[in-house]
Amino acid sequence: MSGTTVFGFCAAAAVGLGLYGLITNPQPLRKIIAFNLVGSGVFLLFGVVGRRGAAAGLGNDPVPQALVITGVVVAFSATALAIALLLRLFKAAGTATLSDAPLRADPDSPGD
Repeated sequence: MSGTTVFGFCAAAAVGLGLYGLITNPQPLRKIIAFNLVGSGVFLLFGVVGRRGAAAGLGNDPVPQALVITGVVVAFSATALAIALLLRLFKAAGTATLSDAPLRADPDSPGD
């Protein structure tokens, strides 16, 4: 078994574990982490695709590398936005779970 195949299996495992975490965990922070795990698996899969082209004698393809670099930047900014929204939810509702309870209009005002 070659190194490329091992990395391909690791990418599939990361995507599978991330999807499992997205489906089974009700906590929003764990869903954010699971979504990042799915993204990391996809980035690893793009690296495997680029490497398999180089192994076939075609030369290393720069397009998957560029996609991965761009995807890492976008994933980082999306994660930062999701965590900021989660912190805002925690400040407004007093809990970091998504429930049907109504939110207060102003989190800095005293309670009813």
